[in-house]
Amino acid sequence: MTLRVEKRRPGAALPRRATTGSAGFDLCARLDAPLTLEPGQRALVPTGIAIGLPAGTVGLVCARSGLAVRHGLTLSNGVGVIDSDYTGEVMVGLVHLGAEPYTVADGERIAQLLVIPALTAEIEETVALTATARGAGGFGSTGFAPLPDKTE
Repeated sequence: MTLRVEKRRPGAALPRRATTGSAGFDLCARLDAPLTLEPGQRALVPTGIAIGLPAGTVGLVCARSGLAVRHGLTLSNGVGVIDSDYTGEVMVGLVHLGAEPYTVADGERIAQLLVIPALTAEIEETVALTATARGAGGFGSTGFAPLPDKTE
């Protein structure tokens, strides 16, 4: 499989894997000036690239664990979804959950991109779903302890 990448801004970095075993490609910020995020602040950070995903795939933009754990910098939308027919610039929504301001530098690795197969389903309306052992059991129904009661 080939991921085609177009640089849309001078100085943009191509996505790259940090090691041969890395599942994701690092995405780097392409900024004209450093960007300081205050605690609780969100920003849409450009990467300077556009990608041509192969048909039948999806690009998932995920947080970098080191930034999240060490500095509280993570994705504002949890996981970003890039559809295979999107060819605009890849932008990364960041949110700063840390306690101290954090400055994002131009060229800094800010997220990672996974390219995975995407199955699409046909929708079929039904009056009843097939019964399963779990049924409608939701949060905590598979054996996790319930959350403590905060009224005590």
